[in-house]
Amino acid sequence: MPENAYTVGDYLLDRLAELGVTEIFGVPGDYQLEFLDHVLAHPHVRWVGGANELNAGYAADGYGRLRGMAALVTTFGVGELSAANAVAGSYAEHVPVVHIVGAPSKDAQGARRIVHHTLGDGDFDHFLRISREITCAQANLVPATATREIDRVLSEVREQKRPGYLLIATDVARFPTEPPAAPLPRYTAGTSPRALTLFTAAAAELIDKHRIAVLADFLVHRLGCVKELNALLAADTVPHATLMWGKSLVDESSPNYVGIYAGAASEDSVREVIEDAPVLVTAGVLFTDMVSGFFSQRLDPARTIDIGANQSVIAGQVYAPLDMSAALEAVTAILTERGITSPELPPAPTRTQAQAPVRDATLTQEALWDRLSQALTPGNVVLADQGTSFYGMAGHRLPSGVTFIGQPLWGSIGYTLPAALGAGLADRSRRTVLLIGDGAAQLTIQELGTFGREGLAPVVVVVNNDGYTVERAIHGVTAAYNDITAWRWSDLPAALGVADALTFRVSTCGELDDALTAAAATADRMVFIEAVLARMDIPPLLTELAQSASEANSRGTS
Repeated sequence: MPENAYTVGDYLLDRLAELGVTEIFGVPGDYQLEFLDHVLAHPHVRWVGGANELNAGYAADGYGRLRGMAALVTTFGVGELSAANAVAGSYAEHVPVVHIVGAPSKDAQGARRIVHHTLGDGDFDHFLRISREITCAQANLVPATATREIDRVLSEVREQKRPGYLLIATDVARFPTEPPAAPLPRYTAGTSPRALTLFTAAAAELIDKHRIAVLADFLVHRLGCVKELNALLAADTVPHATLMWGKSLVDESSPNYVGIYAGAASEDSVREVIEDAPVLVTAGVLFTDMVSGFFSQRLDPARTIDIGANQSVIAGQVYAPLDMSAALEAVTAILTERGITSPELPPAPTRTQAQAPVRDATLTQEALWDRLSQALTPGNVVLADQGTSFYGMAGHRLPSGVTFIGQPLWGSIGYTLPAALGAGLADRSRRTVLLIGDGAAQLTIQELGTFGREGLAPVVVVVNNDGYTVERAIHGVTAAYNDITAWRWSDLPAALGVADALTFRVSTCGELDDALTAAAATADRMVFIEAVLARMDIPPLLTELAQSASEANSRGTS
């Protein structure tokens, strides 16, 4: 085969570039090294090597949340299983990641040879079978149908917003083929005109002359319906909230934004707006234990218009197939055409503002999150790891233009550090702000050096509260299993390859203020802040949810 022959691997890379992928994350392995040569030679796609496959998978997830598509490359068996946790998280949280696995040659597979990275039994489909549980589409590529199967899997990933799996043997990757002759085809609209007509009539009858409230969540973002949601919110005076999962989905500086709804753990003013609304529109909402106050939401189905990905429900009646965008547009039209403008909302209840701690006051969770939220600027991408970081920031209003990323369903600790790398590469014009606990950071800290290699300058805040405080809040306050080894955090950036990072160890409010001021003035260097807090200083929202988690875990069978 000529050296410059166009191959199946090239076809895959061209399709990924067409979908907006300009970085591919992964770890090299011998079964995909020749394919990686084609990655390095590609004019629009570049290689970003990770410290390990799990971190590379997390980075691809963070990238996919901002770009709408991401790619991960690992080797057969050992590499793909190391990344499986990250891929499963992307599946749970509807993030489109294409997992490309380099495999032994078809000759080796056909002969059932006992080769490295296998289970030694000649069965090369073990991991393909595993992948079916955590991806929306899979293909074991063969030369005759490789390009067709690549298109099928990529189309499913794009439409379903979930990971896909491509197993590409060494000899299949280099097999000659033709470039794509046309753009990757899109699925036709999934809305039935009859379903839309019936839905619109039922929604108009329920809404009538009432003010509506809106509860929106992350699926609006994943399905690309943010524009339609914003049009609905602008069609009238519409009080609205999000779940923690959908935080930053809407402009939190709007006077009509009432806050985060978390069932019984919500502030009273938020519960009143959402639970007592004459008509409630829920858009892209998926209730999970940790975002609903352990399923303590109290929403009356008879007064709810529930808009989902492919169907909507009004007072128990299902309307399908009906795309989310079409349903949102229908409700917007009802509001604009009825000729009624709802009165402005009364002023939100003001919190009693405690006097700001003096500079030499010991740093607390409350002071940390208050000051951090005030220091954010439009364009920041904030990633908060599951624990005190996520629940400490969840209740704070973010400036317009700030994106908030967490992982409240899958909840894999350490996820956000590599995900911040992916988010930073997805949009270099936006500065990432990483908030992570000391226990979580110990899982994935190896990726810190990659920020420096890639020329990124995040603000990294490591909450040093001496172990797994989120677990202590649930069970085992003094148990040894919630302890971790103490690290010299300020030494780590230089040790891991970021020699020019600004590092701070802060334990007072004044020290934190100085560090944040330096971060604002230093946009071209990593700023690494170790925030020392008391072990059992816990954000109020996490305290409530931890108590509910403890009770749920302690219930016995009857």
